[in-house]
Amino acid sequence: MSTVIIAIDESKFAENAFKCPGRIIELQREAQQKAATLKEKFSALAANIGIQAEVRIEKAEKPSHGIVDIANKENARFIVTGSRGMGVIRRTILGSVSDFILHHANCPVFVYKMQ
Repeated sequence: MSTVIIAIDESKFAENAFKCPGRIIELQREAQQKAATLKEKFSALAANIGIQAEVRIEKAEKPSHGIVDIANKENARFIVTGSRGMGVIRRTILGSVSDFILHHANCPVFVYKMQ
């Protein structure tokens, strides 16, 4: 159980803030459902192409760091990742997960870019 602190007073803003945790719970449920759907989808894809795979969904504050950390912990032989093909300006502002992985992983990285 997590502790949540909601600062309240007699304002409408406080009432809206109080209602907000209900929306947060709804968003968490949606995220869990999306994760379950992804796991199911990629487990089926692995089975269809004849590879044995453990599909795990991990939460990470920064996906790029999480992928590299898991690869290191699991002693991965290599990492395969996709690239969304963002432009230079967008990639500079937002950062690139595949670029981070490429430069920080301790194993070979294959970046698949769909043209």
